[in-house]
Amino acid sequence: MNALVRLATRDGIAVVTIDNPPVNALGPGVPQGIRARLDEAAGDASCRAIVVIGAGTTFPAGADIRELEDVALGKTPKGGPAIHDLLARIEDSTKPVVMAIHGTALGGGLELAMAGHYRVAATGARMGQPEVTLGIIPGAGGSQRLPRLVGIGKALDMCVSGRPVTADDALAAGLIDRLIEGDLCEGASAFAREVARGGATHPKTRERRDRLGSPGENAPLFAAAREQAAKTWRGMSAPLRVIEAIEAAPARPFEDGCRREREIAADCLDSDECRGLIHAFFAERAVRKVPGLPPDTPVLDIRRAAVIGAGAMGSGIATALANAGIAVRLADTDQTTLDDGLAAIRKNYERSIERGRLTAEDMKERLGRIHGQVGNDNVRDADLVVEAVFEDMALKKSVFADLDRVASPTAILASNTSTLDIDEIASTTSRPERVIGLHFFNPPHVMRLLEIVRGPRTGAPALATALDLARKLRKVGVVVGNRRGFVGNRMMLPYMREAQYLVEEGATPAQVDGALYEFGMAMGIFAVDDMGGLELQWKVRQEDARLGLGPDRPLRVLPKLCEMGRLGQKTGAGWYRYAPGDRAPIPDPDVDALIEATAREAGIERRRITPEEIVERSVFVMINEGARILEEGNALRASDIDTIYLTGYGFPRWRGGPMWYADAVGLDRILERVERFHQIHGPTWAPASLLRRLVAEGRRFRDLDVEAAETGQANRR
Repeated sequence: MNALVRLATRDGIAVVTIDNPPVNALGPGVPQGIRARLDEAAGDASCRAIVVIGAGTTFPAGADIRELEDVALGKTPKGGPAIHDLLARIEDSTKPVVMAIHGTALGGGLELAMAGHYRVAATGARMGQPEVTLGIIPGAGGSQRLPRLVGIGKALDMCVSGRPVTADDALAAGLIDRLIEGDLCEGASAFAREVARGGATHPKTRERRDRLGSPGENAPLFAAAREQAAKTWRGMSAPLRVIEAIEAAPARPFEDGCRREREIAADCLDSDECRGLIHAFFAERAVRKVPGLPPDTPVLDIRRAAVIGAGAMGSGIATALANAGIAVRLADTDQTTLDDGLAAIRKNYERSIERGRLTAEDMKERLGRIHGQVGNDNVRDADLVVEAVFEDMALKKSVFADLDRVASPTAILASNTSTLDIDEIASTTSRPERVIGLHFFNPPHVMRLLEIVRGPRTGAPALATALDLARKLRKVGVVVGNRRGFVGNRMMLPYMREAQYLVEEGATPAQVDGALYEFGMAMGIFAVDDMGGLELQWKVRQEDARLGLGPDRPLRVLPKLCEMGRLGQKTGAGWYRYAPGDRAPIPDPDVDALIEATAREAGIERRRITPEEIVERSVFVMINEGARILEEGNALRASDIDTIYLTGYGFPRWRGGPMWYADAVGLDRILERVERFHQIHGPTWAPASLLRRLVAEGRRFRDLDVEAAETGQANRR
């Protein structure tokens, strides 16, 4: 306890320092330590005021999420009122307590801060109640104290959005009392002396009601918040439940409001939504751990990069690199394509300025890092060269053979391929150990996912450099093996395939997309097809057929749409039609008629297909393919597959990802339905042997990840 929370008194000010690295989380021992130090300060006659501060770079950033995970999974019982007792003890202190905030004060950290009589903050601090992002609500009085400090409207915005506010915003809202320039501890101590001289009584947040508003004033605020929650957090209950908790603040005495908050918090913590979101939180962090990659592996410092191909992907990759402070040469063999790519980059930056995300100075600085050139010759100074040409093996091999000649011998050569064999691409170079796949997702400067494709000959330094680059680009880099389609697209292809079979059998594209949207997907699969371009999927299908990898049942409608020139949004028509300048899909009776005619020609008897069948066939086919990927070792963990689908494919985060969702549904249920679809629809539905084995052993995908983590820890010891 002494190590976690320290006390030092100087010139009448007791400074309580929370020292629980790396983020001073309010884990075991910390609340008890805070209370003990407060009691010591209270008994010190020389102490006139108390400052609570975090060691290192941050105030307590929140609760220990591992503790929340254990409670959500039923490993440990729900906690009692200890934290509430501590916060009441702080408010009841006869000596003023000043909370000194730097870094981040989030969740439980902000709840701790709000119990102080006063709050001061460093200019760069950020504060928030982000609990909804984990499927829960504030559980230590946050929904009751926050509106008392900032008002109902601001509290709703902070708790429903989950977004932190800056120190300036917090000062304007009344969340903090002063900004501190310079040394925070000295400034907070000076503020504490000032308020100690001001009088014997100090404001208790729980007793304030001046900003809680009247029922008439609050009713439209609550209605607007519910509307926003349903729109922003589609399918989730926690954002609606936090509104319910905040409603108690003006309607009930503080203690009753806190009891209601605890009831709601307990309900949320015991939900599949919470368990899925906590899993997603830890899964995203687990991808950084790559078995067999030593932590001291040399990493190439990427200061200069070249991107080959100035189309939509190449220009987006150049933007992502420039945003990270990396100088970029954007190269193309065609001047017009290069000019168009540079113009697209400028237009994207201008759009960001219009939306308030960048300043004109930011745009000037970032554009200054990007230089266009015709041809690939002038790339010798690049530490990294990313090829982003069309998805064609012969073309990519030709580009890499050329790059091997002109690039620096120490440079990493990366392909932005979405499906093709990295080793075959690398075979045209004299440095296969420095060749890697960097599968960016469209648009590359926006999408967070980066599949890092490691072939058998990819060297450890190239892999470590790719992981470090993902971090610099603020992307989630997931290491995958070198099998066609890697992980994301390999699972996506059967998903697309099954959707097309469903429309042949009786559904419409709008019905399929509607069911998937209700399930929680960001977009329906046919809308996704149209956005990406139907010709890309058709080219992949043709290549699969050439390699003998295609499905046993042909896709009949897709090639007809391509032959008609209906390639998606870019042509104004695909599975849907589109109004000029509008990306909203419009169901097209002509496509429905084409589907029906195609089914008749193939002798397919159409029938009514339920939303339940649409979701099962679309999602379960991905899960079955994911099991095969795990069995082959093409993904390191089931949670890596989940992260790929949560960050790159629009799978609903609150469902935890496809493999976590499978565990939640029950693998026995998944296997039962897969076996049934196998009987009806043929070999493409053959159950993965790993799925059969896990069901027979009564285990889950999660168990595989836990075992792998334990093995890795044992090996490190």
